[in-house]
Amino acid sequence: MTWQGKLLHIHIAPAASYEMEELAEAQLIAGRGIVGDRYYLGTGTYSPKPDVRDVTLIEVEVLEAMAKGEPQIPGFKAALTPDDHRRNLTTRGVPLSHLVGKRFRVGETILRAARMNFPCKYIEELLGIPGLYDGLLNRSGLNCAIEVGGIIRPGDPILPLDE
Repeated sequence: MTWQGKLLHIHIAPAASYEMEELAEAQLIAGRGIVGDRYYLGTGTYSPKPDVRDVTLIEVEVLEAMAKGEPQIPGFKAALTPDDHRRNLTTRGVPLSHLVGKRFRVGETILRAARMNFPCKYIEELLGIPGLYDGLLNRSGLNCAIEVGGIIRPGDPILPLDE
């Protein structure tokens, strides 16, 4: 499978439940996370190790499908902005579910996809959108480890390394 994606948005929050802040660039530190983010600081709900969560990604295509109510089963429809979904990086053209166990480049950095992310019921409460948990099942993003740190910016290409 050959693909090339793009980084659209970068978001961080200093602690669990805090509003997400969009960044024009971010510094990723290998084995830690995005400087200033709750998982880098150890203040995220899911910070305790061994869960790999240096950086989290979600596809903008998921947000677009949810806004249209696709798939029709469960028929859930919601408009989420890139700062609503609580993931760090919003991508386009990146097949996240196919990357588990693989490495890929984002800007200067190299990430290793650890596992698919699971939605939590808390996001429904936080955003006040009943059914959001079900709407995000099997498409809630990807948890990654940072193998090589560096600077990333919106517009950076995302490229496979393990093809």
